Amino acid sequence: MPGLVNKLSRAGVMGINKRNCDYIQIYNPRRYYPLVDDKLRTKQLAINAGIAVPELYGVIEIEHQIRELPEFLKKHPEFALKPAQGTGGEGIEVIVAKTRNAYKKANGQLITDEQLQHHVSNILNGLFSLGGHEDKAIFEYRVKFDPVFDAISFQGVPDVRIIVFLGIPVMAMLRLPTQMSGGKANLHKGALGVGIDLATGRTLHAVWKNTIIHDHPDTHQSVQDFSIPHWDELLMIAAKCTTLTGLEYIGVDIVLDRVKGPLLLEMNARPGLSIQIANNTGLVHRLE
Repeated sequence: MPGLVNKLSRAGVMGINKRNCDYIQIYNPRRYYPLVDDKLRTKQLAINAGIAVPELYGVIEIEHQIRELPEFLKKHPEFALKPAQGTGGEGIEVIVAKTRNAYKKANGQLITDEQLQHHVSNILNGLFSLGGHEDKAIFEYRVKFDPVFDAISFQGVPDVRIIVFLGIPVMAMLRLPTQMSGGKANLHKGALGVGIDLATGRTLHAVWKNTIIHDHPDTHQSVQDFSIPHWDELLMIAAKCTTLTGLEYIGVDIVLDRVKGPLLLEMNARPGLSIQIANNTGLVHRLE
C-alpha cells in the first residue's frame, strides 16, 4: 500500500484531502459559494459579463404558482427543468416534446402534468438542493447538442468540464451521457469522462465507472481523437469565470448548442477528481 501511495504521489495524482485542504479552503472563500451554488445567480453573472447561457423561460418560487404551469408551458413545448441549487444532476428533467396528455422526456419516457407539478413541488421543498434547503424551479431553453457528438452520445446532452486555477485552464474532459446515466452527463450516474488535450482540443481515452475505455458503451463508437468545436472560445469562457466569481479553483461546465454555440451551464466550487483518470495524468503537477 505505501508503494502505491508513493507511486500516485510521484504521478501528481491529487486526492480529495489535498484538494480540500490545499486548494478549495485556500483559494475559494466560502462567501463566494452562493454565486455558483445557485444556478440563477450564476446565469445572471454570466449575462452581465456577456457570456452566453441557455435562455431562461421562467422561475417557480412558491407552491401556488405550480397551478399556472400548464398554461405557461403552452408556449414552451420543450424545455429543461432544474432546481436552482441542485447538485450532481439531481432533479433535472429534460422535456423534448409535448403530446396531448403528457410531456416526453429525453429518454423517451412520458410524464403527465400532475407528475411534472409534483416534481416541481419536490424541487421547491428542497428534495434536490444542497443541504435540503427550500429551492426554486428553473425552466430554460433545451440545449440541442452539436452534431459532432451524434455518434458518441446517448440521448442526453454532452458537456465539457474545464478545471480552472488562478484564471488558467489546467485540465478538461468531455462528459458523455450513457444509458446507465439516464441521458445525464454526470460521471457518478454512469456517464463517460473523456480526457481532452488542452493544446489541441482533441479527445483522448475515456473513463467509465473508474475503468479506462476507448468506445462508447451504447453507441460502440470510438470516443478518441474527436475535435471539440470552438475549443479556444471554450477555454476563454472558462478563464473568465475566476473574475466573475472570485473563486480561484473551479470547475466550469459548458455545452455546445448546434445553433447557439458555446453556452455556460454552471460552475462548481468543489470539482471532482475523476478528470485525472480521464486524462491519465495527475492535477498536482499542472497546478504547481
